[in-house]
Amino acid sequence: MTGCRTCLSVGEVAEYRKCISLADIAAFAELSGDHDPLHVDADFAARTSFGGIIAHGALVMGLLSTTASMISRRSVERGSPGTPVSAGYDRVRFIRPVFAGDMLIARYLVKEVDDMRGRCQAAVEVINGRGETCLAGTHIMAWVKAPG
Repeated sequence: MTGCRTCLSVGEVAEYRKCISLADIAAFAELSGDHDPLHVDADFAARTSFGGIIAHGALVMGLLSTTASMISRRSVERGSPGTPVSAGYDRVRFIRPVFAGDMLIARYLVKEVDDMRGRCQAAVEVINGRGETCLAGTHIMAWVKAPG
């Protein structure tokens, strides 16, 4: 792969596992300022169709940042001359709620590599311990050339 711009191949995968706790949800509420009762009020959340507190969608999506970072570090370690950065997420869907105690697997699968443009596209998903997809979408990574 020497001399390639992204130093990645279609089919490469990165995974990150995390068990979501009530403390994680509370910390994210503080960090984000999103104190919707569905995320922080057990009595309120128990009376909803979810039956309890659920994690913020952005918290669940945030796990994908780890997988994108794993892929970008792989690129750098292989000698990519550019700096890989997230160019954004597309078509993100929150499919199932995530509850405290859920073990999650964030998965990043490289689907397209365009070395000429210095971009790659990946299918991203977060799956719970029961094998159910909670979040799905697409991530675009871009390689930025150093000035000069």
